Amino acid sequence: MRQSHGLGAEHLALRELARAVAEERLAPHAADVDENSRFPTESLRALVAADLHAVGVPEVYGGQGGDHLAVAVVAEELARVCATTQQVAGSNELFALPLLLHGSPELRARYLPRIASGEWLGAFALSEPGAGSDVAAITTRATRAGDGWVLRGTKRWITNAGHADGYVVFASTDPDAGGRGLSAFVVEAADPGISFGAPERKMGLKGSPTCEVFLDDVRVPADRLVGSPGDGMRVALGTLDRTRATVAAQAVGIAQGALDLAVAHLGEREQFGSPLAAFQGLRFMVADLEIQLRAARALTYAAARELDADGPDVTAAGAAAKCFASDTAMRVTTDAVQLLGGLGYTRDLPAERMMRDAKATQIYEGANQIQRLVIARSLL
Repeated sequence: MRQSHGLGAEHLALRELARAVAEERLAPHAADVDENSRFPTESLRALVAADLHAVGVPEVYGGQGGDHLAVAVVAEELARVCATTQQVAGSNELFALPLLLHGSPELRARYLPRIASGEWLGAFALSEPGAGSDVAAITTRATRAGDGWVLRGTKRWITNAGHADGYVVFASTDPDAGGRGLSAFVVEAADPGISFGAPERKMGLKGSPTCEVFLDDVRVPADRLVGSPGDGMRVALGTLDRTRATVAAQAVGIAQGALDLAVAHLGEREQFGSPLAAFQGLRFMVADLEIQLRAARALTYAAARELDADGPDVTAAGAAAKCFASDTAMRVTTDAVQLLGGLGYTRDLPAERMMRDAKATQIYEGANQIQRLVIARSLL
């Protein structure tokens, strides 16, 4: 029987729905998506059909109106079987949150129903070839042109690039102001001047497209500005404060999937006349992994609840959850491969895929070294 982990009836029901869809509709395609580095079309359609592709979009825009804890619960269950599909769908949140936090009512009404219905797929274009964690170093420029703006520059490491219909793009509208001169815009894939590079050849999350985005004098109407000129840093950091809890949930899901595999193997595989589960050294290994996983999940749910309460500690809570959960995912998946022995090192089982996927959670949305700086800053 699965632990409730302090979830109420509504969240438990959502977890069971997400788990069923993941196992029945996502899991059968996960290995092929990874093996062929292909977009998870069937899996994404299944999420849209079950209304699990953008849980956090408010009901007024046609979404499910789920809170941050609901988003985390769904992310965990999807990532447990296919982190790639969860990553693709999760970028809808990265597109929607900037609009929910700072967008005008008209901007929200124009775009959020498209995300909620599944008609559109979203993306978040912040990083650049020379600007990762150093957001203030962004060189993409937005200059005024009549009643709108013209964007020129290059974005890199953009999830869903080339597949997304809408992008929240960050550009400098006042280069002399540094980080205070950043602004955010909605750019549509159909806008003239936007193009995409070749997919990155990644170690993991191979079916989640990650490409450069080229902005060659893309004209954007003034009403597609998210917030006001100069709000870009607040838009970006406010969004990432919230999505780091989702990354933590993704990491927890990957770790849980790997631990499930290892535990099942220990009960089935026999050596020296006994199941592997009878050997104390291996029992201690899985016990330690379970301890780490429970702690990671507790931190993740605590960060989500802090967000739902609009508490004063959302930044540090999200950073702590993301940092600990992703480090845990890397440890659990690595040890799961070890516990599975030779099979764990092959593509016959998904443990090695989970190990490769887990690594990304330590890097994106702020590398864990950055998360530690964030936590230290909140203390000091």
